[in-house]
Amino acid sequence: MDFYEERKKRVLIFSLAYIPFVSGAELAVKEITDRIKDIDFDLITLRFNRKWPKSEKIGNVNVYRIGGGKLFFPFFAFYKARQLHKKNGYDSVWSIMANRAGFAALFFKLWHPRVKYLLTLQEGDTLDYPEKRMGLAKIFIGGLFKKVFTKADYIQAISNYLADWARSMGAKAPVEVVPNGVDVEKFVKPACRTGRPKIRKARLPDGQVKNQNEKIIITTSRLVYKNGVDTLIKAMAELSVQHRMSNIKLQILGDGSEEKKLKNLAKELKVDDIVQFFGHIESEYVYEYLADADIFVRPSRTEGLGSSFLEAMGAGLPIIGTQAGGIPDFLKDGETGLFCKVDDHKDLAEKIKLLMTDEEIAKRIAENGRRLILEKYDWDNIAPKMKEIFAKLLKK
Repeated sequence: MDFYEERKKRVLIFSLAYIPFVSGAELAVKEITDRIKDIDFDLITLRFNRKWPKSEKIGNVNVYRIGGGKLFFPFFAFYKARQLHKKNGYDSVWSIMANRAGFAALFFKLWHPRVKYLLTLQEGDTLDYPEKRMGLAKIFIGGLFKKVFTKADYIQAISNYLADWARSMGAKAPVEVVPNGVDVEKFVKPACRTGRPKIRKARLPDGQVKNQNEKIIITTSRLVYKNGVDTLIKAMAELSVQHRMSNIKLQILGDGSEEKKLKNLAKELKVDDIVQFFGHIESEYVYEYLADADIFVRPSRTEGLGSSFLEAMGAGLPIIGTQAGGIPDFLKDGETGLFCKVDDHKDLAEKIKLLMTDEEIAKRIAENGRRLILEKYDWDNIAPKMKEIFAKLLKK
């Protein structure tokens, strides 16, 4: 390297989970760092499985996995970060969410105040969830949790909902909304960015073949309470029994703690023949299922942003969601999607029926939604915005 050539900046990321776990937050880190070549990224995460290597390079990130469990992650991650800092001399630390990773970043910032600290808010749970998890410990660490926000030099939130949370927690730094995106190239050929994308058709379980007259409702979701999959199953019963619609199927992609409970609910409501549980599907194959579906639904009880909605919109599907959390950032009722009421399966059934019976509305919503994704939510457009944030943080 030339003596006068400025060295590449180095950023250390704290993330409680990382690849091979792939949720919206982990995917965002991968997509963003892959597109920022002039910064060296290291990442400390929890080693959930002993079979996973303690260190490896994934894309443009050097990943370091540590033990100790979730409870002690802030302390072990801080210790590991100090070791790495002596070797690499970081210009900034970057916390993915204000969880235990946020505490690790805070400890590092308090110990190394000259190193810039970026906090990214990707939370999908209710905003009082962290404090509920603290229980009585809130008396002792509640103030420390606020410092995760107040000590940040810059805060990036994926929705206005989360940006408002940062301000309510006393954030003193600039707060900027930069949403998650989608990999447009997965479902749009470069030469043709209009119309419904052409993707290989997904395989149905047990050799089933889609009836061309069937309407496929799809949801891609962790099977947890906040995502409201139980409301969707109840809506399927409403459509099947009360509205006598026999040409519908619900495909549920994902797994989680509520899976058994949801399967029992489908049996109890006698819709287990039209509700299909596909389990976990790797992200690169999700688009195949979206391409074969007709409507995307997620009746969330809370949502930080909702990357699954963005993927469905990009794949050309009309969507239905609630007004929870960051969803209103991209879902405009009757324009880019339809709103349904939280915990109201009858209202949801009416909205699904509307999209199934009014092709003009469904087509307009799908086209508007897809246009929005191409214009504002392509990772190739999102990454430069994150690069600008780093430029502000790391400038001389």
